[in-house]
Amino acid sequence: MSNTRRHYSVRPARADDREEILALMPRLAAFDVPESRNPKHLWMSDAQLLERWSEGDEDACLVHVAVSVRGAIVGLAMATLRPEPLSKEASSHLEAIAVAEGMSGKGIGRLLLDAVEDDARARGAQSMTLHVFASNTRARDFYERSGYDGELVRYIKSLQN
Repeated sequence: MSNTRRHYSVRPARADDREEILALMPRLAAFDVPESRNPKHLWMSDAQLLERWSEGDEDACLVHVAVSVRGAIVGLAMATLRPEPLSKEASSHLEAIAVAEGMSGKGIGRLLLDAVEDDARARGAQSMTLHVFASNTRARDFYERSGYDGELVRYIKSLQN
């Protein structure tokens, strides 16, 4: 991890990072997306949230970027502050975390997750929730190694003939 810290840093995103961050959004669908789903639907609402945040319309949105020593944005983490769905305690929700193609396995995701968790904690959140597709085993393993517990299972059935 120390080698990763020398090559990449994480900082709060700025509105002028918007285009580079948006370019990373399709990475949210870089896994075996279920056939019944359009991969673009996995990241479009996150892109819209980022657009609103960059225009100053989302105060409860926390956005961090990982930056290479050359200044390129190589990852993003975005969370929102919102009550925990069941207890209603102050909480946060990880909306998106993505690392640029070819950059996986370098510890960048861990740096981003730590930064957005720290930011949420500093703003009073007592927990962080997230959603992940069952078929996204790499992400599920990452979250479990990071201390997240799988708590709810969501089922879906198409009602189309």
